[in-house]
Amino acid sequence: MSALLSVEDIHTFIGQSHILEGVSLQVDRGSITALLGRNGAGKTTTLKSILGLTPPRAGRVVFDGQTLNGRRTFDIAGLGIGFVPEHRAVFRDLTVEENLRIAERRKGDLARKADFIYGLFPDLKRLNKLKGGQLSGGQQQMLAIARSLVPDNRLLLIDEPSEGLAPVIIEQMMAAIKTLSEQSTVLLVEQNFIVASQLADRYTLIDDGRLVQTGRMADLVQDRATIHRYLGAA
Repeated sequence: MSALLSVEDIHTFIGQSHILEGVSLQVDRGSITALLGRNGAGKTTTLKSILGLTPPRAGRVVFDGQTLNGRRTFDIAGLGIGFVPEHRAVFRDLTVEENLRIAERRKGDLARKADFIYGLFPDLKRLNKLKGGQLSGGQQQMLAIARSLVPDNRLLLIDEPSEGLAPVIIEQMMAAIKTLSEQSTVLLVEQNFIVASQLADRYTLIDDGRLVQTGRMADLVQDRATIHRYLGAA
């Protein structure tokens, strides 16, 4: 299986703080890859480095054979990379439909994808005319993911999709991510190891901005010592 995304020994700073110190990862086409680590390990900064929101000062990011270093975030997204941020960033004063329509890159994107999106998230069709601020946390998370599906994105960067959600909503979210991964490759940041282990094929584990290890999720699940040491899970 060939890599759709390669992050090669990147070093990223925020101000004077050296946040990422040589992080590397690979996301294979058609896979779900989990980026794991404790709070503050540098997971979200890695996603932002890929997108050019916090450009790495050293190292290289390659998407489908194209180097992303030095490109504007708008141009990186235009190559087919969607981002679902940690805190959803739903436009609270826009309706569900307007939130989706604003994600179009080309006129008619939403119309072409509507059946798929509303099939994944039937609640959004029912709540189409409600404003984003009127939705529950789970519904806002559905909307944030749905928005990334409107354009033709080949890679989705999804940051903490289960955060703050009730267990029944988490199960719905997991099912949706599994289904959408049949059409898009996924790089998933997820603090809940049980969720990550049930979704991802492969993983990359980072700690304090440094790469620890990478491999098959099925192998990590059996490695209780590593899970406890770096993730705090039992």
